[in-house]
This record gives sequence, C-alpha cells and structure tokens, in this order.
Amino acid sequence: MTNSPFPLEPTAAEAQAAIAEEFSFFGDWSERYQYLIDLGRKLPTFPEGWKTEEHRLLGCQSMVWIVPEGDADKLVFHAISDSAIVSGLIYLALRVYSGRSAAEILATDPDYVSAIGLAKHLSPTRSNGLAAMLAFIRDTAQARQ
Repeated sequence: MTNSPFPLEPTAAEAQAAIAEEFSFFGDWSERYQYLIDLGRKLPTFPEGWKTEEHRLLGCQSMVWIVPEGDADKLVFHAISDSAIVSGLIYLALRVYSGRSAAEILATDPDYVSAIGLAKHLSPTRSNGLAAMLAFIRDTAQARQ
C-alpha cells in the first residue's frame, strides 16, 4: 500500500463543505479551472507499474487509472490521469471518498459536484468520466461492504 494524504477532513460531509467553501473564493471559471489543475498536481505519486489496462477507468476520454485498496472499514483509492483538469477532478473525488468506510461512501452523494458548479462547466466527455469515476468508487464500496 502506498501513502495517501486522504482523508483530509474527518468525514465525507466535511470534505464536501470544505470543497464548496474553497471554490466559493473564485469569481470565475477560469480561476476555478486553474485551481483544479493546482489540486491535480497535489495527487500523490502513482506507481508506473499500476498504469495497466486492469486499472484503467473506462468511460473517460483522458487516460485515468484507479486502484482501490482496503476493506469495508477503510477503502483507499489511488488514481491519476494524463489530463491536468481530470487530475484535479480525481483529487476532489479522493478528498471526499478515499480513506472512508464503505458505508460512509455509499451514504454520501457527490453533492460537491453541483455545489461548486462542476455539472454546468464540464464538457460532456469530462462529465462522463467524472460519473464513471464516482460510479467505480461507489461500486467498489458496494462490493466490499
């Protein structure tokens, strides 16, 4: 298992509230996109050996790899993308869901997506990729519960 900085907040709900608060500081979407790119740069190192078809997330236009570890008590997700903005989206999802129990993951809808306006400002392909990643996290939690 590799080191993960997540979770940053004690609960998924608190992580979502923190994300909404942080994004509220930015006046326009060019600033929000830049912040997403900056967040993506904070993702922990992802081992090259994990960049395999087995770990590739389908449904994303960009290349995305995601590796789950753990059990029902604590699931940790490691992920990376070849796209700077998608890496930022990964960071937000991991901030909310990684390091949590399967029960907490399943009980937490991704409200941050609409709270910060992502749903309106992502291209259809990025929206599909984000939905695929969130579904993967949820499906993994369901399977390990």
